[in-house]
Amino acid sequence: MTFRNDVKIVVVGAGLSGISAAVKLLRAGITDFQVLEKADSPGGVWRDNTYPGCGVDIPSPVYSFSYRPNPEWRSVFATQPDLLRYIEETVAEFELGRFVEYGVEMIEASWSDDDRRWTLDTSRGPVTAQHVIFATGPLTEPVYPNVRGLSGFRGEMFHSARWNHDIDLTGKRVAVIGTGASAVQFIPEIQPEVLELFVFQRTPSWVVPRTDIPFPAPARFVFRKAPISQRAIRVAIDGLLRSITMTLRHEKLARLLNPIGKMWLQYQVADPVLRQQLTPDFTLGCKRLLLSNTFYPALTKANVELIPQALKEVEHDAVIAADGTRREVDVIIFGTGFQVSESPVAQRIRLRDGRLLSEVWAGSPRAYLATSVPDAPNAWVMLGPNVLVYNSFVAIAEWQLDYIIDGIRKADALGVDALEVKRSVVDTYNDKVQKALQPTVFNNGGCASYYLDAQGFNVAAWPWSTAELQRKFSKFDADKYTVLRKKSVSARPHTTEGTPTR
Repeated sequence: MTFRNDVKIVVVGAGLSGISAAVKLLRAGITDFQVLEKADSPGGVWRDNTYPGCGVDIPSPVYSFSYRPNPEWRSVFATQPDLLRYIEETVAEFELGRFVEYGVEMIEASWSDDDRRWTLDTSRGPVTAQHVIFATGPLTEPVYPNVRGLSGFRGEMFHSARWNHDIDLTGKRVAVIGTGASAVQFIPEIQPEVLELFVFQRTPSWVVPRTDIPFPAPARFVFRKAPISQRAIRVAIDGLLRSITMTLRHEKLARLLNPIGKMWLQYQVADPVLRQQLTPDFTLGCKRLLLSNTFYPALTKANVELIPQALKEVEHDAVIAADGTRREVDVIIFGTGFQVSESPVAQRIRLRDGRLLSEVWAGSPRAYLATSVPDAPNAWVMLGPNVLVYNSFVAIAEWQLDYIIDGIRKADALGVDALEVKRSVVDTYNDKVQKALQPTVFNNGGCASYYLDAQGFNVAAWPWSTAELQRKFSKFDADKYTVLRKKSVSARPHTTEGTPTR
């Protein structure tokens, strides 16, 4: 498409949320928008993460767009190549190429009270818009441990989210730092190749079976010819995930799930010492639940050593644990996750008072319904604070987009230039969220996780049911927002009318 420097709506990011935003806008009859993507292709996290064994840990029948079911999933859990292909096919099917500008990075977004518009400084020049949907996602910027000596390491180093495929690990001594969601997927893949594998585990996590049932060709044929069959599977899986979310709302109830994790660990790890090192001392669900059939067996292999310590220091040819354990290595792979409480996009959003959103949040993000923040009129944050449930982020993003688009259309119908959430609404809402989170396993399960910020506030989890989250997003509540009426002389007329697609 031709780069446009003035549009009604800008969507920042062409990952799953950004692509869904484009489709939802089109289906609402809104065509005056542009998607800005800093990379040269869509996909977001599923484009950037290419480590061996990469795949989704939510069943693919629900980890897909409701408006585009995919009968070609080959198993319950899709792999990264399958997911990326699905995203690319969605872009092609809805002809989104005419709305997406690739290779355009947003440097900073700032609001003008005078113009009642956002100005986005980008790598291709300024863009102005009435509304901005920040669809950059919570898993974009990798986190590296703050330890001494990293710059002096003479071997190879990389993060799992930026996997270096040019490095041949065959016969190498490799240190893996972290045992989170990415590590449990790539460790079993690289274990047979390497000479020695040293796995640094700061704290163990609960790992449960990954019931990855294949969808053979006959099943996929039925899905194609009878779509209702796939919808039925989606509804069934969604119901199961909602039940898990309900359980995790109550720590005492969630504790009843611990035997599942213990049984799986005992079944797969015979060595009592290793098993003890891998046993968490907190309630299942307190940290992100990990699914794997191969992680524990990989740790039992002769060329693997679990070091149940955090990384303390790096020398030019070695890694040193907190207890002084030292191992010489050729390669260091960081499986240390992403910045969650410190949202990267917040460092690029300048509010009406001139401050950056990151300065206001100061590591403790707060928003109304994970979407709106004070002093940021017409700014819509996708998958913001306190929206995490044990379910598909794809579905949650769809509900949230319906809420946002409902707000944009209501503003147009009322002749309103801007909508800004009231500060009192955000404060009251977040007080209720934090209070409701206290009895949940996320706050009361006995662990330290990325859900909690430095002050102990939970910045990630949703405390109520999935159904309640869906209900909250079902209708835009304009009474929670301050409105700015249109000026007598409009800077530029806009319409939201167009030909609905699909």
